[in-house]
Amino acid sequence: MKLFDPTTAPTARALTLAPRPGSLAGLRLGLVDNTKFNSDTLLGKLAERLAQRHGMRVTASRRKRSPSHEIDEDDIKTLRRQADLVVSGIGD
Repeated sequence: MKLFDPTTAPTARALTLAPRPGSLAGLRLGLVDNTKFNSDTLLGKLAERLAQRHGMRVTASRRKRSPSHEIDEDDIKTLRRQADLVVSGIGD
């Protein structure tokens, strides 16, 4: 009997992380709601805490059509222009 194993070893890839700010104080916050249940609630609570602790404010907010869709290029440009830091929320 021959057994076929369809699994493969993971492929190593170089990963470059975005530069991290030295401080969160006063940064402009962008939010991306992925439309999952409670995503908007999670993002709202996070924004409140970041405002209280670091003086951050929400300056851009976008909502995806569905969890599996990407935001469009215009939304990305807006977030880049209007926010120093972007959080993409999940729910469930």
